[in-house]
Amino acid sequence: MQPLADLLRPTTLATYIGQSHLVGPGAPLRRAIENHLLHSMIFWGPPGCGKTTLAKIIASASDADFHYLSAVSAKKDDIRAIIERRDATRQTVLFLDEIHRFTKAQQDYLLPYVENGVLTLIGATTENPSFEVIGPLQSRCQVYVLKSLTEDDLQTIISLGAKTLKVKLDKDASEFLSTFANGDGRKALNVLETAINLQGQALKVITKQILLDTLQSPYLRYDQGGDEHYDTISAFIKSMRASQTDAALYYLARMVSAGEDPLFIARRMVIFASEDVGLAVPTALVVANAVFRAVETIGYPECGINLAHGVTYLCQCQKSRVAYDAFRSAQADVTAYGNLEIPFKIRNAPTKLMKDLDYGKGYDMRDQVSYLPDKLKNKKYLK
Repeated sequence: MQPLADLLRPTTLATYIGQSHLVGPGAPLRRAIENHLLHSMIFWGPPGCGKTTLAKIIASASDADFHYLSAVSAKKDDIRAIIERRDATRQTVLFLDEIHRFTKAQQDYLLPYVENGVLTLIGATTENPSFEVIGPLQSRCQVYVLKSLTEDDLQTIISLGAKTLKVKLDKDASEFLSTFANGDGRKALNVLETAINLQGQALKVITKQILLDTLQSPYLRYDQGGDEHYDTISAFIKSMRASQTDAALYYLARMVSAGEDPLFIARRMVIFASEDVGLAVPTALVVANAVFRAVETIGYPECGINLAHGVTYLCQCQKSRVAYDAFRSAQADVTAYGNLEIPFKIRNAPTKLMKDLDYGKGYDMRDQVSYLPDKLKNKKYLK
C-alpha cells in the first residue's frame, strides 16, 4: 500500500506547500523553474520540509530524466549506471538524498560529471553543506536553505491527509498534531496514517487521545531524519551534561543500533567538549577531536568503541559553560550594536597613509586600557 505521505506528494508548484521564500511568486527558485533554468543545487533543510518533492517538481517542469539515490546505500556503480543509461537528448537529474553521507572519495567521483553537465545534481541534506560537501562540488551548486513548515502549512497538510483517509480530526487533535510534527509534514502524515491502521478503517473522528495512544506504538520506529533522531541525540547530550554516564551510553547504544551516522554523533561530542566542558577540562576538546578522527578513519562497527570511550570521558569531566556563555553574550552585543568602531590603537597599519591617520598609534601589549569599542569598554563577557 502506498504511504500517505507519498500519495499526497505534490507534483506541481501550484500544489506545493511551504518554502514561499524560494518558490512563492517572484521568488528566485520559482523564476528559475518557470524559465527552465535547470542547474545543480543543494537543498539544506530539516526533515519533512519538502526537499525531495521540490526536486521532483523541478525535474518534471524541465522535462528532465529524474533519478533518485540515497547516499546511505548508493555506490559509485549506481552513479555509473545512471550515466551509461542516460538519454543524451534530455537533461539527467540526479537527486542525491542525504548527500552528507557520501564520502569525500564518492563526492570527488561525482564532481566531473556535474562540472561538464552530464549530470545535474540536486543534493538534499539536513546537515550544513559547508562542512559536509567538498568545496569543489559545493562551488558548482547553488545552495538553497529550506525552512521548517509553519503551523499553517502543517494544518493544510493534515487536512489533506484527513480528507484522503476519510476521517476528521477534532480541534485539539489537529492542534496537537501540528505542534508535535515540529515543522515536519511527513511526520504529521505518518502519525495520522498509523492512527488509522491501529484503530481500524471504521474510525471516523480522531481525537488527541487517539494520537497520544498512537505515539506509544512500536510501529513508529527510529527515523534517522525524524523526531526520534532529534529526541535521542537530545537525551544523549543532556545525559552527558548531567554526568549520567549510564544514560549517555544507553542513548549512544540506541543510535548505534539504529545505524545513526557515527560522524553525526562524534560531531556533537566535539561541540559538547567546548560548549559544556569548556575551561573546566580544556583537553576534553583534544579527546573529542581524536574520537571524531578515529570514527572517520575506522567506521562501523568498531568505531562504536571509540564513541563509547569518548562519551565515558566527557561524562566524567567537570563542566563549565563560562566560555560558551561569554561568546553568546558577545554575539548578542554584535547583533544589538552592529560593527562598532574599533579603537585606532589596535587597528592594522600596513601603509603610510594608515600610520598618518594614527592607525596602530600607542599600541602596547602591556596596556591595561580596554580594547573594546568605546560603547562597550566596561563590558565583561567572561564571568
